[in-house]
Amino acid sequence: MNLLLAEDDAILADALCEQMRAIGFTVEHAPNGAVAQYLLAKQAFDVVVLDLGLPMVGGLEVLRQLRQTDESLPVLILTALDSLEDRVAGLNAGADDYLTKPFDFPELEARLRALLRRSRALKASTELGQLSMQRETRSAQVRGEMLELSPREFDLLDLLLTHQGRVITKEQINQAWSGDRGADTLAANNAVEVYIHRLRRKLEGAQVAIRTVRGLGYLLELERT
Repeated sequence: MNLLLAEDDAILADALCEQMRAIGFTVEHAPNGAVAQYLLAKQAFDVVVLDLGLPMVGGLEVLRQLRQTDESLPVLILTALDSLEDRVAGLNAGADDYLTKPFDFPELEARLRALLRRSRALKASTELGQLSMQRETRSAQVRGEMLELSPREFDLLDLLLTHQGRVITKEQINQAWSGDRGADTLAANNAVEVYIHRLRRKLEGAQVAIRTVRGLGYLLELERT
């Protein structure tokens, strides 16, 4: 699971990154709101832990802008602001959960896993244009016609659909295939290009497009008319 931690307290951030990696998360750290916005635009995440008191761009503003482009990414606010007004403001801005400092790490972990369970349940079936996918049966259809997909093609389509409208890097694709973050070799990147080409052909007529974002990766979006 890819997690973005937006936290300006360096000591707390280092401790949280270490603990989260120890329980299986891949963690990116943003020390301020501007970096958080950059990472959210550049990478795909499964969950966000967001401090409200971020320098440069405040946490609420980061959250409001995120919700303009992505309504489904789970966000947990982790902050020292514990008034009722702060909680209401955070939840109204689009947060899925709100935890105040100081906190116990087991509670943070439990809340994150609860958010991820709800997110997976909502994404069990996904539709975009004339494309539909059922993750439980690992099947996909275009205009009701079943697609013949290899395991890698399905995993690639699943990753693109899960993060539709956001860029997926070749490294993230390789990691989804192998679970190895270091699998970003030239041969692996060439394989990604081959599978992207195959998937584009199979999605003809689905009213969706896999767009190449030069120097970054790929994103799935509705076909432009």
